[in-house]
Amino acid sequence: MATNVPPISPSTLRGAVDLSGLVNPRPARPAASGVAGSPATDATFTATLELSKTVPVIVEFYGQGIEPVLGGLIAQYGGTLAHVVVDAPANPQLSQAFQVEQVPTVAAVIGGRPVQLYVGDYPEAEVRQVLDQVLVLAKEQGVTGTVPAGAAAAAEPAEEPLPPHHQEAFDAISAGDYTTAIAEYKTAIAQNPRDALAIAGLAQVSLLQRLDGTTADEIRAAAASGSLESQLALADLDVSFGDAAAAFGLLLDLFPSLDAAGKTAVRTRLLDYFEILGDDPLVAPARRRLTGLLF
Repeated sequence: MATNVPPISPSTLRGAVDLSGLVNPRPARPAASGVAGSPATDATFTATLELSKTVPVIVEFYGQGIEPVLGGLIAQYGGTLAHVVVDAPANPQLSQAFQVEQVPTVAAVIGGRPVQLYVGDYPEAEVRQVLDQVLVLAKEQGVTGTVPAGAAAAAEPAEEPLPPHHQEAFDAISAGDYTTAIAEYKTAIAQNPRDALAIAGLAQVSLLQRLDGTTADEIRAAAASGSLESQLALADLDVSFGDAAAAFGLLLDLFPSLDAAGKTAVRTRLLDYFEILGDDPLVAPARRRLTGLLF
């Protein structure tokens, strides 16, 4: 699929895991064509194609522990963009049609024609530039309608307020202050050792802090050294881009050859990944294999 919208290429990795999905879970949104964040499937995508003849549609593919994140930003466009989300593993026909190799993948449909946008997770300012270009391209093709102004707001469920330390952590994450976020989650866990959301949030923000300021190319180049630190960084990169299977395989294959300290480091990292991914189907077999290697 050719596109007139150039992909965005930030110089540093920003992490592809949606923190808000862990610290502030939301109930599933109701299906409604054209509403921001409406689910689309292999069986229902014809409606999206029809809608795209009136208003450009942003299609956000997610899955493997990665959740959609663009709803709030697209809502700021006042109905000039529609938004649908697609669970990539559950919809193989759409994934193949849009050439989805990893999540998140973001595309557009304008006048019934697909347009590739970008793969991965990037700063809001750069995503906004891409969305602005989509509107320019849509205008050139005469697709200038809108979705109902109140539709997206009506579809958003009311959110419960976060506990104080969770909110402080979430605000710190939004500001890129991972150190403060880690401290807030640790405080929440100290107050309640069974706070599952804080435990998962701590694991995830720790991952983001480890990757912050490092490019994917730098991580892959360093991995050629074969050092344990470089392999752990490579596993972090895989998880951040939604490829937990590669991360699990890398670390579990490496585990038997390590000394006691190395095994502890890998075990700790894997347990963090299990917390981040929650009930992802890849977790159970990886956990069983780790248990077998430990005993």
